[in-house]
Amino acid sequence: MIFWIIRMIICRVDELYCDLFVILSSLFAAEMKNKHVTIIEDDPEICELLKIHLADLSCDVEMYQDGRKGFERALNGNTDLIILDIKLPGMDGIEICQKLRAHEVTTPIIMLTARSEEIDRILGLEVGADDYMTKPFSVREFMARVKAMFRRAKIMKAELDREQTPPILNFEELVIDVEKRKVTLGAERIDLSPKEFDLLILLASNPGKNYNRSRLLSLIWGYDFEGYGHTVNSHINRLRAKIEPNMDSPKYILTTWGVGYKFNEELVEA
Repeated sequence: MIFWIIRMIICRVDELYCDLFVILSSLFAAEMKNKHVTIIEDDPEICELLKIHLADLSCDVEMYQDGRKGFERALNGNTDLIILDIKLPGMDGIEICQKLRAHEVTTPIIMLTARSEEIDRILGLEVGADDYMTKPFSVREFMARVKAMFRRAKIMKAELDREQTPPILNFEELVIDVEKRKVTLGAERIDLSPKEFDLLILLASNPGKNYNRSRLLSLIWGYDFEGYGHTVNSHINRLRAKIEPNMDSPKYILTTWGVGYKFNEELVEA
């Protein structure tokens, strides 16, 4: 009798969990409706697999197996996310990413590659990719990354809207054009990756406000789980290397020991 009751309780809990999962999935699918995703990948099987799962989220999907054609489509805009393979005929993914960022196309990019070497991952991120996945990858993880990408864009927009960020931020020699996503230090233009720029905008829009690594992961990467603190650290280090006059004594992005990072509130906006 007791065993039967326990079994009924377990079954009921499973049913409630499944109902909750369906509800949450439906809500997220509704949020993703009309999102446009461009896949540039020369493997037709991978293309079809990703298209099927993205369609489950009500995304509109376009597929290109030629790098140059995919680049031309992505350059025209009107897409919310680009899934980009590195090894492509016509034009490789690194060149595509580099040229899109040079044309100030800010659409999020997730790069796919069969290469697992760290240098390839770093190169992909340095030329402007937002995320990077090595084949073979879990479809579940891929979908989690896609959801995180859209969630990050929504959170960042809400955060910046709430703070009413002005179109141009001036901090002595450092000038940030928010709308054009352009940064200059003195007379020199500073090339930043999308994540580096988002980090800088978030911190500079809120001088003196401390952000711990978990909060930055959530706002910039859309990740809500631990284990990626090194991602924040490495991006902060690269950002500092590009804008700080002295890495040993940062002027703009300060470390709050035991907490995280903040933008120097003593630098009054000009």
